[in-house]
Amino acid sequence: MTQGGITNAADLQRVCFQLQVKPDRIAEYRTRHTAVWPDMLHALASTGWHNYSIFLRPDGLLIGYFETPSLEAAQAGMADTEINARWQAEMAEFFEDLGDQPPDTGFLVLDEIFNLEEQLATHHAAEGIPTSNTQNRTTP
Repeated sequence: MTQGGITNAADLQRVCFQLQVKPDRIAEYRTRHTAVWPDMLHALASTGWHNYSIFLRPDGLLIGYFETPSLEAAQAGMADTEINARWQAEMAEFFEDLGDQPPDTGFLVLDEIFNLEEQLATHHAAEGIPTSNTQNRTTP
């Protein structure tokens, strides 16, 4: 759970998503993300969008990643903010195939099929190695 308002990594859902930026809008999309509105940054952080990164391929394939206690709660929290409505309205024109959905709910969530830390923890638990000893240990 939380200690002093900080969420433990084990309590977080990892979310990876995909969108497609229109080829003729890639440069402007990049520019817009060099200085995201401070109110938008604070809204994301306060509604559960942690360790949030966006990656963009030259052809416009966008991959986003964040950690959150709940994807649904994070999206609902942002939907309740005025700043998000403004941001999503401005960003929607950059993407292909969103239909009527805003970008923050119209993305394709990708399935996580591998996580190194989870598999190492499982392997170490099976060997009886305490979790605290696994952080600096390498396994062949």
